[in-house]
This record gives sequence, structure tokens and C-alpha cells, in this order.
Amino acid sequence: MSPKDLLLAPSCDPGWLLVEEGVVLAREHEIESIFALANGYVGTRASLAEGGALSRPATFAAGVYTADPASGLGPTLALLPDWSHVEVIVDGRRLSLEVGRVLEHRRTLDLRQGVLWREWRQQDPSGRITRVTFLRLASLADRHVLVQSVTVTAENYAASLDLTVRLAAPDAAGAHGTLVEAEPAEVLVLASSTAVAMATASEPRPAPDAGRSTHQVRSVSGEERWSWGAGLGETVRLDRAVAVFTSRDVASPAESATQHRATIRERGVPELVQAHVDAWRRQWRTAEVQVVGDEEAQRALRFAVYHLVAAANPDDERASIGARGLTGEAYRGHVFWDTEAYMLPFYLFTNPAAARALLMYRYHTLDAARRKAGAHGYRGALYAWESADTGDDVTPRTTITPDGRVVDILTGEQEHHISADIAYAVWQYWRVTGDDDFMVLAGAEILAETARFWASRAQTERDGRAHIRGVIGPDEYHETVDDNAYTNVMARWNLDRAADTAAILRRECAGDWQRLSLRLGLAEEEPEAWRRLAASLVTGFDPATGLFEQFAGYFGLEEVDVAAHRRCAMPIDACLGPERTRRSKAIKQADVVALSTLLWDEWPRAVHEANFRYYESRTAHGSSLSPAPHALVAARLGEGALARTYFRQAGEIDLADNMGNAAGGVHMGALGGLWQAAVFGVAGLRPREHGIELDPHLLSGWAEMRCPVRWRGRSLGLRLVADPARIEVDVEDGGELTVAVVEGPGCRARPGRRYAVSRERSGWGAWQEGGG
Repeated sequence: MSPKDLLLAPSCDPGWLLVEEGVVLAREHEIESIFALANGYVGTRASLAEGGALSRPATFAAGVYTADPASGLGPTLALLPDWSHVEVIVDGRRLSLEVGRVLEHRRTLDLRQGVLWREWRQQDPSGRITRVTFLRLASLADRHVLVQSVTVTAENYAASLDLTVRLAAPDAAGAHGTLVEAEPAEVLVLASSTAVAMATASEPRPAPDAGRSTHQVRSVSGEERWSWGAGLGETVRLDRAVAVFTSRDVASPAESATQHRATIRERGVPELVQAHVDAWRRQWRTAEVQVVGDEEAQRALRFAVYHLVAAANPDDERASIGARGLTGEAYRGHVFWDTEAYMLPFYLFTNPAAARALLMYRYHTLDAARRKAGAHGYRGALYAWESADTGDDVTPRTTITPDGRVVDILTGEQEHHISADIAYAVWQYWRVTGDDDFMVLAGAEILAETARFWASRAQTERDGRAHIRGVIGPDEYHETVDDNAYTNVMARWNLDRAADTAAILRRECAGDWQRLSLRLGLAEEEPEAWRRLAASLVTGFDPATGLFEQFAGYFGLEEVDVAAHRRCAMPIDACLGPERTRRSKAIKQADVVALSTLLWDEWPRAVHEANFRYYESRTAHGSSLSPAPHALVAARLGEGALARTYFRQAGEIDLADNMGNAAGGVHMGALGGLWQAAVFGVAGLRPREHGIELDPHLLSGWAEMRCPVRWRGRSLGLRLVADPARIEVDVEDGGELTVAVVEGPGCRARPGRRYAVSRERSGWGAWQEGGG
């Protein structure tokens, strides 16, 4: 096939390509997730265009949920019409993987260009060989546009070729899909709590000598068919674009989709594709982490950045990113603490506008958090453990175990640390961006209301200390525990930062603080009461050992050989049983260790080391959120081999499906954690008041690492070299800032300059300007 027959060529560098050879039907749902496409507004799984027995096509729009009250599971991301359905018909017979012989089949996710490719050569029972190439993308340049191109070549025959495309509501939507226009191409409205309209624009491109195409539209089914008479070896192509709008952002989705279709036709699909490729090029320039010497790590990081970029929409502050993004139906599209604790740092340092939009979602759902706190008898704001469009808690109340038992789900009732996690994200955003407008508009209110929640949640008891009882920490193997260290330390941090915010705003934005205080009914003495409470909160820290007790009584639980169970096929809680697991020291995921990732500066290195040593051996990593924080902390502690082991484990959660559940969508929190492990752990990036500080620990085999970051409007390029140890910082734009090395020198860096520092026998030397 000549390249001129294609709408776009794949990237030449194989390091940017994920390739799946052949068809293994048992892995089909997993591949649909890993190779999924999204642009923050709409996402689509990499299902087979012609369908199949195990194909599960699914397209989602961010923030669009449907409710199924009968299920008791709360709202779920709505399934949109399958816009990518294409049937290739040769002389009246539908081309199928299941009929005839597959000669070639390959799917390729082009990470650099954000394009899904599929190449398929099929020999039918009559011996005719047809080559089909599919291109699919979700435009990053115009988030309302999906594009598909299909190229068909009659390799060894001359016959009629038909291409049939369809836009129809999925089975799960029942009769909710309504075709409101059939000519010249359909507009389909999916009626749920939010209306979604999709309008198609198609353009056939036959070979110069191919028979003239004919076009038919069936208004009943919304089906379009193009027919050609193709000669031996001739190629035909159909380019198709779909405009997508929802009532979340426009008053009339059908009207907007129809109007946008006209724009698509005016611009042409090739121009849309080029704009999309250019948008991805710009994104990679601001977000790519480059690793020299470790191809596996490089691939994992590119995969992580690809899906993180694809999940965010900086223009939408009414939707957030679910645990599986827009790539699958697991967790019903619900939003967890994963967003703020694991994903948001990536956006904070590469796309601050996206970080701001995610935090504004929490601001817009603050009333729902207040309702939840009130329903539990508390003041302030208790954020939902699982939320959807309104921010109300939609955590299921029960689940059915594999052996048929009905088990209560207590996370929605007891996993309260999410309010502190969101407050932490608010403060970090303000610290890194200096966005005072956000803090005045939204951030201060979130901090104040979450502090108020902790002030009513913690209780001072006879010992004169404040306690938080009956919670679940990140380690969900242990429920209804008292004084979980992660929860209490984060609550203390939340209270202190809320008090700091009050003092700063009272001093620097007195009018704004007064208006906020009046609106919230905030008493003048409340911030100081928060400080006193924070100081009295029990944290479980023992100065003699440097250890935090994960929760009251944890040290007295049964020791089990967690390392031995890591080699078992089943999770440790399934092997031990729920009761014994609760009585044991086995931990589901990073809990105390997670504190080290968030609050490194709160304690000396010896404390982090002691807790990592103690808890690492007791953690079963039963959550996808666990390996990456362990990689981060191990890297900071200089444990290179262990850091690399955990880094690889985190990178393989989706790429190798090492947890066996990638079919439900990629693990967005794990991908954000992988980026943090590289940038905060390996590069040792730490934001400071006047700039950044670095503490690099390149892993074995990493000869070099590069990454771009942003800090308060400055764009920086970081380059770390292993041997001889060297750091280079390019300040591309913005004002001056301080660049420093931990336990080493700092310098005042100016835009348009490069600064370098090398490690010498006695430690880091002096920064040199203009080092190359």
C-alpha cells in the first residue's frame, strides 16, 4: 500500500509505538483499555470496528452519567453510541476475523501522535485477499471531534466493495437513543440525565480508476453505505469525523453538533488530523519524561504520560478524572482520592490549567461535601469517597464476593482522609503556581471547610489528646480502626494549613478574607482553635524507634509472611481470609509509606527510612496505587535496586496486566504515581518558596533522564546525567527563580540561560552558568 493512500503515517521511531500482533480474543478487553483514545472530553475504547463475539465497544463523555436505581450501585458513566462501527463487504459478503484466514493482524497505539492504527489482511473462503487499514483518534486540538479513516485494498481480485458505517445507541442504553436527523448524515441524541448528540461527516476517497461510489442512508437505523467497483489491486478510502456535544456545556447539543459538522466539512478531515498531531507535539514538549539506557522504563513513562494527557480537559471544571479515566467501565467512572493524591501532581507541574480545573470540580461539589458531613453529624466538608457529577457520595453499600457472600462496603462511611487529601492538593497547587485568584475564589474555602470537618471529627479525650476513631486508612484490609496514622497526620496538616491560609489572607487580602468569613460564619478564633487541635492530635509516632504505628493496636497484630504470599496467584486477603487478614499486620497498600511521599519535609530522613524498612516488608500491594509510592520513597532513600523493582511493577500494571484487571480500563492513579516516582523520586524534585530543589538518584541503567516542569509561570528543562553525576537546568521563560541541590549549593537562575552543577568528591560543586 502506498503511503499516499493513508491519511497519516505512523511514527517512525518504534519507541513511541505499542504494538499488539495477532488476535487473542481472551485479551480483547485488555487491549481495548490499553490502546484506548481520549481527549479529556470524550474517550473511546480500542474495540474492533466490525465488532465480534468478545468485542466491547464503549465511548464515554466526561461527566456524563446514567443512573440505575435498581442496581444499588449508583450512577455509572454513560455508554455513548458506537461511532467507530465499520463493516467491509466484498461482493456481498461481510469481512470477518472469524470467516476465512487471518494473514496479518496488528494494532498499534502511536503514543507520539495519539493515534490508533489497525492493519488487517484477511483471506476469505473464496481466496480473495483484502487489506484493511484503520486509523482512529480523539482530537486533542478540537475536543468535540472524533476521527476515523478506513482504507481498503482489493489485493488479488476485482469486485464490488461496500463500506457500511453506523451510529446507534448501545444495547445498554435501550431506547434512549433518538435519531433526530438522517440527511445528509445522522445526529443521534442519547437521552440520560445529560443529553449527548453526535453528528457524522464522511468523505469517500476512491482510487482514480475505481468505479464511481454510490451512497445510501437508512434513516431508521442511522446506517450509511458507500459502494465502489474496485479493480485488481485498487484502494478506496473513507474518512469520517464525528462531532460530539453534551448538554453539560451547550444548551442544544444536537444543534451544536450539526453546526460543528459543517465546520468539519469546511476544514476537511486531513486538516483536523494535522491539528491533532500538532497538539500532541506541543503536549509532549511540556510533559515528556525521557530516559536513556532503560527502554522498558521509557516505554512505561510514555504510556503513563499519554493516558494522563488524554484524561484531562483544562476547559472543564465541572468534571474530574475517574479511577480508570475514559478508558473503561470499572468503578463506574467514579472519582476517588486517586485524582488529587496521584494524578494531580503531574498536571500541576506540566499543565497547571488542568490542575486548576480538577480542583475547581472539588470546589463546585463543596456543597455535596457539606451535606455528607452534616448527614454524619459533623460540621464543615466531608468529601465523597466515590463521587460522580454532583459530588454526592455514590459508593456502593455492598458487594458480592467470588464465593457469593454479600459484604458491606464501609469505605464510603469511614475513609475520611479524602478531605485532607483534597486540602493537600489545594495547598500544593497554590504553592507551585502562586495562583492567588484561585485561593481567594475557591481554595481558602475548601481548606476552611475541611478544617472545620476535622475540628468536629476529632475528639479530645481524658488523656488530653485528640483522637479520630472508627476510620479506614489507605490500607483497606483494616476497617473501623482508631487513630490511623495517615488519617491523623493528614488531618493535622489540613488544620495547620487552613490556619496558615487564614493568617496569610487576613494579612494580604483582608477584604476577601472578611467576606469569606462572613459568608461561612467563620468565628475569628476558629483558626487558632484549629492549630491547638492539630497540636493535640495523636499520630502514633514513637520518637524512640522513629516509627508511626499505622493505627492504634497495629503493632500487636499477628505477623504473617507477606513476601511469600506475593508469589501467590490470589491476593493475600483471599488466601488468609478476611478475618485473619484483619488480625494480621498484612497491609493492602502504602499507608504510612504514603505519608513519606506527601510530607517528606516534615521529618528527618531517618524517620522515613525506619518506616519504609518496617512497612515495606508487610505490604502486599493489593492495590494498583501501592508500587509507585514505594518506588518513589526507595529512590529518595538511595535504594536503587528496590526502587527499580517497584518502578517496573508499577509500569506493568497495565502494560503487562500484572493485576489481571486492565480489562476494566487503565489505572490512572498508578500512571500518575509512576510519573511521581520518576520526577519526585528519581529526579528528587521538591518545590520551594522561591524555586525548586533537586536530590537526584538515577536508577541503575538510567544513563540520563530529562523532564520539563513548570513553577510559577516558569518553564524549566531538567537533565540529569549518571556518570559523571551532573545536573543541567534550562530556564526557558518567565522570571528568575532559585535552583538548588539538596545539601548542596543554589543559584539564582535567569530565563534563557542554562545552569549546570557536577558532583565532586566532597559533594556537589558550584553552579556554572552556560554549562553545556
